[in-house]
Amino acid sequence: MVSYTLWYWPSIPGRGEYVRLAFAAAEVAFTDNSEGEVGALVKHIGPQGETGHPYHFACPLLEVSNASGGSGKTDGAQDATKGSTFYISQTPVILAYLAPKLKLDGTQEEEDLSIEEAEIRRAHVSQLTATVLDLSNEIHDTHHPIAAGAYYEDQKDEAARRAEDLRNNRIPKFLKIFEATIAKNPYKSGFLISKHVTTADVVLFQVLEGLSFAFPKLSKSLQDGGDYKHLYALRDQVAAIPGIKAYLNSDRRKPFSNGIFRFYPELDAALKA
Repeated sequence: MVSYTLWYWPSIPGRGEYVRLAFAAAEVAFTDNSEGEVGALVKHIGPQGETGHPYHFACPLLEVSNASGGSGKTDGAQDATKGSTFYISQTPVILAYLAPKLKLDGTQEEEDLSIEEAEIRRAHVSQLTATVLDLSNEIHDTHHPIAAGAYYEDQKDEAARRAEDLRNNRIPKFLKIFEATIAKNPYKSGFLISKHVTTADVVLFQVLEGLSFAFPKLSKSLQDGGDYKHLYALRDQVAAIPGIKAYLNSDRRKPFSNGIFRFYPELDAALKA
């Protein structure tokens, strides 16, 4: 039996939320260690990490334990076989690993797909997921455009310029791609790709929610403008998935605060006409 543990910073949803939502969509149980001791988390990160080789730069970190017996490993590598525990980091890599196991890789109920076609579908799901995560990073960088380790107050002028470019140039560029992708999905499912929800849809849902928190005026103008009807319909469709809906209504859902998505009124404005 395989068990999963998510290691992440306490209090904030952050990048760990993308992984939580994937588990929620699939209704697969996991252990969330984000409310544990920070010291225990730190022991898993960096060259002093206790997770074995290879070392991990940052969280989120996914711990995977397989207690079904048998073991084996190559020299200098983590156990990744039966009877082992191993770790994966980097959000897009975690999601790519989980996608087929959680049936979020776009190949469900697709018996007519060849092996190669299924591999291509999974690659396209990972491609879309990575693109949405690129947008997530750009939104984060509006409040820390110069140095991630410096305070927002020390880079407010640069943040204002970065946010203006995000609002008027970068956001529309990303959203137009997503809108067209949903609209041209041959399955007409309302999702980005395939018949059913994938990790890409779940991540896009979270980014749209975060954007609404960090840039409420911008988000309202985007939605009211009518150019992204498929995009916001996808958001509502994902929110209605039973596992997602239950998660959103539970105390496990962490509120937005000082993570990737931060609300600074001076950075927000409606989209320029």
